[in-house]
Amino acid sequence: MQGNRVTTALIPAAGRGTRFLPVTKVVPKELLPIVSTPALEYVVAEAARSGLNDVILVVNEAKRAIAEYFAPHPELEAALVAKQDDAALAAIRRPEQLATIHEVEQFEPRGLGDAVARGEELAAGGALAVLLPDDLIDENDDLLERMLRVYDEHGGVVVGLMDVPREEIRRYGCVATSGVKGDVVTIEDLVEKPAPEQAPSTLAIFGRYVLPPEIFAAIRDTQPGAGGEIQLTDAMLRLVRAGTPAHGVVFGGKRYDTGEPFGYVRAVVELATRHPELGARFAAWLRDYVSGLEREE
Repeated sequence: MQGNRVTTALIPAAGRGTRFLPVTKVVPKELLPIVSTPALEYVVAEAARSGLNDVILVVNEAKRAIAEYFAPHPELEAALVAKQDDAALAAIRRPEQLATIHEVEQFEPRGLGDAVARGEELAAGGALAVLLPDDLIDENDDLLERMLRVYDEHGGVVVGLMDVPREEIRRYGCVATSGVKGDVVTIEDLVEKPAPEQAPSTLAIFGRYVLPPEIFAAIRDTQPGAGGEIQLTDAMLRLVRAGTPAHGVVFGGKRYDTGEPFGYVRAVVELATRHPELGARFAAWLRDYVSGLEREE
């Protein structure tokens, strides 16, 4: 599959972010800062580290700030040059230097399958990786690179998997497997948000996918499911049942779910303790604060 190497990533960012209202009335959820860096920048950086130099951002009209964040700002840059503030200048230039950013519009939220379909023209007949911006992967983990290597070897569909408690599987798509080789499983079936007692496994699909070019035709042939949305899982299942190989990489590293408030706060706290400038000071304060809470109990 050497001639079909993946070079493009798609990041869907057109959702309404209702769990973070009222701030998401005016600020896209994807730009809420993890200390000082938006979660979306971390995800774009992950794509770039994995050799995906073209990044498609799927947005809507209300989220123009996302494209602006990754665009140059000559006036601000000139002001920082005049102040000789090299650190701030590097920080605002970093997003635009990560990758070549392309913007496409999803006019209404019709599901992840529909969001992926928006990238067909820019994918130009090639495969693409899909990264959900709510799933933040620790930069020391190489899940996406591992998935790309599996795609190079086998082609077809490759998904990121994590083992979750059975009672939580109803929140995810999950897979039935027929073989295991290290951290790679062969997938025979996919089920969207099953009841725990009916789930074929506790291996949940989460926000990393590598998809073959055939996914776009499969999405076109997929009818809307729950909530009137086009489910990416249904389109992948259509390919699997037509004979397309499918594999999953079981991830055991650090993941943050920044799409819901508790996971977002956890990411802020944990990454703040590792911040190069604030980390030591914040960790010391946090230890004192927690000790104070324990004394009050």
